[in-house]
Amino acid sequence: MTALVAQHLRKTYRTKRRGRPPVVALDDVSLSVGPGEVAGVLGRNGAGKSTTVELLAGARAPDGGKVRVLGLDPRADRGRVRGVLGVQLQGAYLHGALTVRELVRLYRSFYPHGVDPDRLVERVGLGPSRDVRFEKLSGGQQQRVSVALALVGAPRAVILDELTTGLDPEARRSMWSLVEDLRADGVTVLLVSHLMEEVERLCDHVTILDAGRVVARGTAAELVDRAGLRPTVTLRTDDPTAVGLLSGLPAVEHVDATGPRLVVTGAAPGRDDDPSRGDLLHAVGAALAAAGVVATETQLRRPTLDDAFLTLTGSPLEEAA
Repeated sequence: MTALVAQHLRKTYRTKRRGRPPVVALDDVSLSVGPGEVAGVLGRNGAGKSTTVELLAGARAPDGGKVRVLGLDPRADRGRVRGVLGVQLQGAYLHGALTVRELVRLYRSFYPHGVDPDRLVERVGLGPSRDVRFEKLSGGQQQRVSVALALVGAPRAVILDELTTGLDPEARRSMWSLVEDLRADGVTVLLVSHLMEEVERLCDHVTILDAGRVVARGTAAELVDRAGLRPTVTLRTDDPTAVGLLSGLPAVEHVDATGPRLVVTGAAPGRDDDPSRGDLLHAVGAALAAAGVVATETQLRRPTLDDAFLTLTGSPLEEAA
């Protein structure tokens, strides 16, 4: 059974001004996440990420399409879904006078089964702040409380919205480790994030939303390939034979020369998995060494998921955040 399913979702919102057409938040959005997978959702503000999460969590009803959480309808089977789905939303509002420990213990009491509240408080890095009232916590600490509350019922699937917003690098990596532990335990995770490093490290596959529609989906490597992006090696050499030598390599698509500076672009991956198309830097270095060509200032640049997002949507995610 697929853990999280959204099929052909459509959602519109009325505008406050008379005569204005409804705003289309989602237009034929579909995604699926298998058991134990970590799936990412990327998109600029207004792309439809929050609406997608709200529909999956049952907080809103779609105008069209279908949502299922472990085979359950999050609206019709709301009680059962709450027992199997944990949701951490960005900017959650909690009782400010309760301490971290009190909040986690309170939420644990809502479930017939769950995890030990005190151990979970330690696991999310809030042990030293266990007796601090929620209203006295920093933004990053409040975020970690929200994560703990999403996990205290030992859900089989969890939605994490901007998991590491406001966290320092050490706390961020601790949260990444937590997600990796969830995957190892077979928990399904849907991760909404603006942090490309986070998505590339954690997610088995990614869905990119833009203006309420799915523009691409796949692994990070597949999205880079779909965007037509290739690795490049930049080097300097005074040997005039280098351009012709490197242009003839199976791993090379083309070579641009500006004086002694060469930019070597890698070829598209071969359908037959030809190993000679693999490591561009190794192929370039081996060919130059075999021919006795001396090169300096050699640098490899691999295209990133951020580059793919820019190509596929027209603007970088950082500008859209």
